[in-house]
Amino acid sequence: MPRKVSLASNSRSSSNSLRSIPISRLPKRSYAARDRGFHVLAAMRHDPTLSLSHAARLEGIKPDTVKRYFPSALEKSNGKYRVTKSDRYTETLYIPDAQGNPVAVKTRSSTDREALGQYLRDLGHYLRGDREALLRWRGRKIADVELVTDEHAILTMEPGLSDFSLYRAFNGGSL
Repeated sequence: MPRKVSLASNSRSSSNSLRSIPISRLPKRSYAARDRGFHVLAAMRHDPTLSLSHAARLEGIKPDTVKRYFPSALEKSNGKYRVTKSDRYTETLYIPDAQGNPVAVKTRSSTDREALGQYLRDLGHYLRGDREALLRWRGRKIADVELVTDEHAILTMEPGLSDFSLYRAFNGGSL
């Protein structure tokens, strides 16, 4: 006699389906998990030999959480998850303005996020004496935000950069 599938098991599986929740309405814990998921994707792009499970373990997050928040950034190949070359996920990052205060930049791709990270890296090189580090950023904008490359402005904002973070604003408050 064939087994019947109960309605309870069908309703249970449909309750596990994802609902679209705006990023701004995510609880702090979920937002933090999503933030760590971005770091997993970045680590996997930086080191293509890194597996999803290993990268997730390094960031303190489960691989299923990364798959839940970023399904289109991962593709399965030969039974293993690999990160795509780029993605179109939105994230708000922070860069310093001419006074060293964080300015929110709403990025719309991994390319924008990577470029902002490289800009901050080059800004650090500039502050440590490499006067040519910011030449490639002169007159450039990322996500419609002008990047600070003026020597006087950078020297003025230098004291405010000690606690600066690309992902969070630390000037007395949090996200």
